[in-house]
Amino acid sequence: QVQLVESGGGSVQAGDSLRLSCAASGRTFSTYVMGWFRQAPGKERDFLAAISEIGGITSYADSVKGRFTISRDNAKNTVYLQMNSLQPEDTAVYYCAAAGGTWSQYQSDYKYWGQGTQVTVSS
Repeated sequence: QVQLVESGGGSVQAGDSLRLSCAASGRTFSTYVMGWFRQAPGKERDFLAAISEIGGITSYADSVKGRFTISRDNAKNTVYLQMNSLQPEDTAVYYCAAAGGTWSQYQSDYKYWGQGTQVTVSS
């Protein structure tokens, strides 16, 4: 069992940056592929980024490639999402999730989810 708690969301202006954090409980954090997803109002939840168990492999959705960076610190049981050049269309609830041994961009492969953190970007 892994419990995930996101933080770092907020309201910013277009062009600003934010860093989201996701703290995980448990001693098995380093065995999970971690991902970030987001859900905008009235839309489905979309994949943003994933990082392998020890951080050597990352993957990004085309919509955020070059602007967002996923990283992890297994000593701190934390995964991060650095978001630069934020735009109003990035407004959404952002979720982190843990996939047990599966490299995936699909929500169904992620077993554990955080409660989400709101990011609002105004123009």
